Amino acid sequence: MNVDLADEEHFVQSDQLCARCRGTKNLCGRERCPVVVKYYHRMDSKSMVDDKDISGSSPPGVFVGRYGYPKVDVGPLVPPFHGDTTELDMPELWVGKDIDDIVENRTQLVRGKHSIRVDKFDERDKIVDLTQQMALSKDPAEVEAFFKKKPGGKIQVSDSVQPYGPSGPLDGLDLGTIKFDNRLDKAFFDTDLKATNAVLNMYDKDVYLSKIQRAFSVGAFGMEENRKFVPTRWSITAVDDTIGKNLREEIKDYRPIDEYRVYETWELDNRWEILMLPRTWIYELVEAWYPETAWNPYGDDIAIISSHERYEGRSDYAEIGGCFYAARLAIAEKLSREKRQAGAVILRETHPGYIMPVGVWNVREHVRDALKREPKTFDSLKDALFHLSTRLEIKIDTWKKYSEVLRDSLFQTRLSDFVIEDGNKEDDDMEEKDFEFGDDRHWN
Repeated sequence: MNVDLADEEHFVQSDQLCARCRGTKNLCGRERCPVVVKYYHRMDSKSMVDDKDISGSSPPGVFVGRYGYPKVDVGPLVPPFHGDTTELDMPELWVGKDIDDIVENRTQLVRGKHSIRVDKFDERDKIVDLTQQMALSKDPAEVEAFFKKKPGGKIQVSDSVQPYGPSGPLDGLDLGTIKFDNRLDKAFFDTDLKATNAVLNMYDKDVYLSKIQRAFSVGAFGMEENRKFVPTRWSITAVDDTIGKNLREEIKDYRPIDEYRVYETWELDNRWEILMLPRTWIYELVEAWYPETAWNPYGDDIAIISSHERYEGRSDYAEIGGCFYAARLAIAEKLSREKRQAGAVILRETHPGYIMPVGVWNVREHVRDALKREPKTFDSLKDALFHLSTRLEIKIDTWKKYSEVLRDSLFQTRLSDFVIEDGNKEDDDMEEKDFEFGDDRHWN
């Protein structure tokens, strides 16, 4: 049943600053994001650190900040205990956990901060070297972190990166014996290999995305003269975008799917409905943020925001930010495995149970999870949309209003509309320019 709140008059386009900004663009003009500040004040870090020194097993985890770029803080993420901590920094294993579990696990990680200039890579010191080594480790690393003062502060939250606990400036760092991941280590020592090729090689060798992103952030890839530290937030999106683009171009050589499909999953009070269409590549993510959710905390209206790309991709950064590229990667992976192509629209309803942002992994891993399930299949877009209307609270007419791809698929003239059953064109004088895409491609 569609709720009253989902009626069209409850949707606004002008009051979407939080959904568009997500604490990164300062669109409201304030020096600090009020939403993030609210989380900092509401959730104090646990008093886990009794002194200035911490000994523990890092997952391994490292963090590269972005404030003050090109001078940033880098360092390890270390819990004050030993054991198998792999799961603490591997989002691929978090599907099915609730927010409390995720926050409980992540806030055990204490962040060490050491200031460097990303463009002075050759001037790195011992702390920087050991942080880089940790990023290439296959297993949890035994770490002793010595802080200039007792780590403190609030839980750090972001729409792009996973939360973590207290932090403090480092005075020193010691590292136990490291067992390197041979795949990452080989790329690290290949200083003639471009960073893009290194990322794609690691992905082809089944290295976890989180490990690739971690290595990318500490400058482990690329031509020797071009290597630099990359803020964690940026490295996550860069890896998602690089692999997603490569897969997108691959699947363009395959023929489209034969039916309309709907995949779904509901996690962390997010409803994910994924519609695949039997057409050449086009992709869109549409997000609806209910009041009292992470990026719509103030108003009474549902804020809807969308980003899309057509067959040739897009040249500007997506309005939605990193979530767009994370979800696109998941879609492209699915089609690559099937050796097919399709159009795709992801409809995301974020309900009030999603009380705080937990990172872009939430989008990538839950879309991946949905695409592992058996889809509902339909012969027509009309039937697929009717099914979606029974799964979402927001009315389909409202989704159409905000979705470029749905409107295009419903109303745009395409070549298939002029093809009769025997395969001949209805009008031989039709020119290819009348259609969105030329259909002279030979699909495998």
